[in-house]
Amino acid sequence: MSIETTLDTLSHTLAVSVSPYHCIKEGRRQLEAASFHPLDLTGSWNLVPGKGYYVPVFDSSLMAFTIGQNLGEKPSLRMEAAHTDWPCLKVKPSPEVTTGRYGKLNIEVYGGPILNTWLDRPLSMAGKVCLAGSSPFSPTVRFIDMKKPLLVIPNLAIHMNREVNDGIKLNPQVDMLPVLTVLTDSLDKDHFFLNLLAGEAGCKPEEILDYEIYLYNLDSCSTAGLNGQFFSAPRLDNLTSVQACLSAVTSGFREGGINVIALYDNEEIGSRTKQGALSAVTERILEKLFACLGYGREAFLNAVMDGFLLSMDVAHAIHPNHTEKCDIKNQIFPGDGVAIKMAASQSYSTDAACVSVIESLCRRRQIPYKKFSNRSDLRGGSTLGALSSTLLAIKTVDIGVPILAMHSARELMGASDQQALVSLASEFFLV
Repeated sequence: MSIETTLDTLSHTLAVSVSPYHCIKEGRRQLEAASFHPLDLTGSWNLVPGKGYYVPVFDSSLMAFTIGQNLGEKPSLRMEAAHTDWPCLKVKPSPEVTTGRYGKLNIEVYGGPILNTWLDRPLSMAGKVCLAGSSPFSPTVRFIDMKKPLLVIPNLAIHMNREVNDGIKLNPQVDMLPVLTVLTDSLDKDHFFLNLLAGEAGCKPEEILDYEIYLYNLDSCSTAGLNGQFFSAPRLDNLTSVQACLSAVTSGFREGGINVIALYDNEEIGSRTKQGALSAVTERILEKLFACLGYGREAFLNAVMDGFLLSMDVAHAIHPNHTEKCDIKNQIFPGDGVAIKMAASQSYSTDAACVSVIESLCRRRQIPYKKFSNRSDLRGGSTLGALSSTLLAIKTVDIGVPILAMHSARELMGASDQQALVSLASEFFLV
């Protein structure tokens, strides 16, 4: 697949994945287009070797797998993982706020965004709305995407804040409330958001029980740079990895193995949810998969402990204006390919034997890569690998594409790096 085709695929996924729920919706679309069959998390499974399946997990996560035709007594297990969420702003309950004639929304911060990058941008909203259903335990769920610029968080003019270029701390409760409207006599000042939400969900306001609505940056993707060597877009962290997982699992089968992808929500807030990487749901789905194929628990445990997990999340590219923030040797630039992320603290889950496997796959197909480490005196981020490998006791390596402006409302990567990531993810599932 060419760089251009790979970026076109990523651009589409970025454009439609405007909440974790919509990310999973797009994942399902791609899997079904590749003839994967849906399974119910709590239903009975009739699995057939040579087929692909997917399991939605609580709306915002998903696991998918392919089953080889000749598994034998000890199937080979390979897994890839990524996360479906990103740092952003989330609408609170009772969100209507009025200041003079302005109608604003009360929001809270989700994860660790760079707050000032959300100012003065066209913002929209997406998420899910829950309505009363046939049973109190079965609410009707509707997913909505407003798809148009509705909100702006305006900066304070420099004339009123002369120190703004000296640096300013933004208070989420004061400075980050987006403006939605200027109130008029015909607008219900106490319910203007709820009325908007009901219109989008196709229901009456009183039918809405609850909602989870996220603000998102409506900016389009674009290439940049002298020769188009950069790719600029919202939500690169971590939809680059989500798309690589989807591309890899739909690229083919291993006759003697089981390939699994896990797309988790809530990584940006610690993964400690039923749909996060620290949930027991992964092991339970895997055990159910093996049981439905006729394997006992010992065979399942053996396959997991002899398996391999490729944990995918973005890495820090060296910054052009702040090279001092990176390690003096282990640096990676946009365009250098896949970053193999390494840390003595095991915030990135790697060891020499596992890294050697990934290096061998890269060399086998001439996939560009570099090893990455943070400065020894600067704490870096963490990701899914260490969490999943602890729960599953599985060999793991953390990799990803290097990006600039991580956790900004708009991030920057090398235009060729997505192709390298997809190539490695696909090779991992084919060999």
